[in-house]
Amino acid sequence: MTLPAQLPSIEVKTMFPSGKRFVFTGISCAILLVGLQAAGSVMGWAAEKEEAWIDPATKYRPDAGIQSFHVQRDGRTDTTKALQGMIDAGIGSIILPRGNYRITEPLVVDLDKVGCTSITGDGTARIVMAGPGPAIKFIGTHEGSADPKTVKPNVWHKQRMPLVEGIEIVGTHEEADGIEAVKTMQLTISRVVIRHVRHAVHLVERNRNVVISACHFYENRGVGVYLDDVNLHQINITGSHISYNAGGGVVSKGGNTRNIQISGCDLEQNVQNVLIDSGGTKYGTAEVAVTGCTLQHSGGPNSANVRFIGAKPEGERCWGLVTIANNILSDVETNVDIQKARDVIVTGNTISSGYKYNLRVEDSSNVVIGPNVLGRNAPYRDEDTCENGVLLRNCDDGTISGLHVHEVLRAGAGIILDKCRRIHVSGCTVLDCDNAAILLNEVEGCRVADNLLAHKNASGDKWQKIEVVGGKDNVIEP
Repeated sequence: MTLPAQLPSIEVKTMFPSGKRFVFTGISCAILLVGLQAAGSVMGWAAEKEEAWIDPATKYRPDAGIQSFHVQRDGRTDTTKALQGMIDAGIGSIILPRGNYRITEPLVVDLDKVGCTSITGDGTARIVMAGPGPAIKFIGTHEGSADPKTVKPNVWHKQRMPLVEGIEIVGTHEEADGIEAVKTMQLTISRVVIRHVRHAVHLVERNRNVVISACHFYENRGVGVYLDDVNLHQINITGSHISYNAGGGVVSKGGNTRNIQISGCDLEQNVQNVLIDSGGTKYGTAEVAVTGCTLQHSGGPNSANVRFIGAKPEGERCWGLVTIANNILSDVETNVDIQKARDVIVTGNTISSGYKYNLRVEDSSNVVIGPNVLGRNAPYRDEDTCENGVLLRNCDDGTISGLHVHEVLRAGAGIILDKCRRIHVSGCTVLDCDNAAILLNEVEGCRVADNLLAHKNASGDKWQKIEVVGGKDNVIEP
């Protein structure tokens, strides 16, 4: 034992009544310390290095990190096997520090085998998918619904809430995807960036209670969030930017889907920013809300901001329970497009720059169109490109009230009802639209009354408040 050059003095007061004190200085202090250390060793007092606890189930420490699995993050090394080994070890918490993690095959998270798993970072980690398929694929076994009675114990014990948070996924392969999930319960994706892949989030077969929040799905070849013929009830997509995805922003096709909630998002330049298509499927999609979003841009052929198709397999109108409320929509061929649907409400929106239509509803029933502003905004200078039409064609049993329509150009009228039945139009303001304010063509049992219809440059026969062509059993009052 090496002693320091100078040793402190130690004064010890005895516990006897006399209170006698002993002072140890110099070498006597050293002898005292050595003696105490020796006694401690004999009595088992000496501090030893704590051994890290090893989880007997995984054979790893619970805080095992990428170093334990030799995961490289230089962006050049193929680290697929190392990361897959880390997942398969069952440690659960896959934490990715700053770096570029290049993989060439999907990282498969078989939840029933490896248990509850999260793949997380602090925003500085990037997974580069250099092969085909999803960068991350979650596989569960949930066959039930969202009803707790249908969820088996192993799902709660091993599979609940697979989580991806705080990372970026970038594809360098033409067939690379971002995240795919099948038969999961409570998949949660938060603060994730996915770029240059095919589909950013791809949900297939069956999933329940999905949450996507505060994400950026940007410049992908396919769809931002793709519900691909999936049996899925309850998905919340909130506070996210979903833009420049060539196949669409949020797309649901086929399947059996309920409770799609899209709120507080920015969806831009996706050709079809939101597309819900039940065509050709038995169970369809219903209970959809698009609220508080900004949806705009692309303007190409067949583009739409919100398009809902509620047809059953025979092609007849069927599915609905749709709310489109309090959004800003602009700069596409058709801003809101409702086809073969029922039980739909469109209210509280600001809608402009529809190249053909601001609102089109066809072959639908029980559609309510409440107060919305539909028209053009002068600073955008879209007079030569946008007609901004409002059309209901072959619809039954609807209500239009409090609608503000202005400057519909090159169309038959500001509001057109074509071959509709039992539509009630009241309390609307229709201003400065070409040809007529309202056009009724072969409508039956409709009521049009108590509207303000005007044109600041109206003269002679060039403009009419209400133009009526054919039809029967209608009540028409300006």
